Amino acid sequence: MTYIENVFVCIAAPLLLAFLCMGKKYFRFFLFSLAGMGACLLSAYINTFFTIYYNTNAFYASVEIAPVVEETIKLLPLLFYLFVFEPDTKEIKMAILIVSVGFATFENICYLIQNGADNFMFLFFRGFGTGAMHVINGAIIGYGMIYVWPRNWLKLAGTLGLLCIAIAFHGIYNLLIAYGGYVQYIAYAMPMLTMVLSWSTFQRLIVYETNG
Repeated sequence: MTYIENVFVCIAAPLLLAFLCMGKKYFRFFLFSLAGMGACLLSAYINTFFTIYYNTNAFYASVEIAPVVEETIKLLPLLFYLFVFEPDTKEIKMAILIVSVGFATFENICYLIQNGADNFMFLFFRGFGTGAMHVINGAIIGYGMIYVWPRNWLKLAGTLGLLCIAIAFHGIYNLLIAYGGYVQYIAYAMPMLTMVLSWSTFQRLIVYETNG
């Protein structure tokens, strides 16, 4: 075993113990959290494989390979949930958001192990930026699936379309990060600003419909 598997076991163990103590009511939360972290672990293996297979460098791997692999792997737990359990539309959003948070949390932990934790301000912006990016992509797919999945004629094309949007957003984010310098701080701010604007727009729509 390498260190990344050891990290996964150390994080998963208390979550499993907490689930046993808290009961079935919180089963989905713990399951999707572990699924998100497991997706991050699996993505690391697949990213490494394709990086070696195509003999590419870190820049092209992070911009061209990682967004496709990570967003696809993140979608798999949701697709399994949809096909096997056939949840209500409200549960679709919850599932992918928790998977995304689990993925981002495990990714940030692995980054800390690899690069250290001495630069607080940089890690602060990176932690919120990466977390927001994964949450936004989860929201794109989650809210999109609520509309797409009940329509049989739109399931395949709609799911692929949502996945492509998430991959594009992830790719742009990674491209700006890989550029370095002040540009990477713009990248870290981009998902957070997107979240704020999306939330503000959503709240205004609610008010408009209520007063409408």
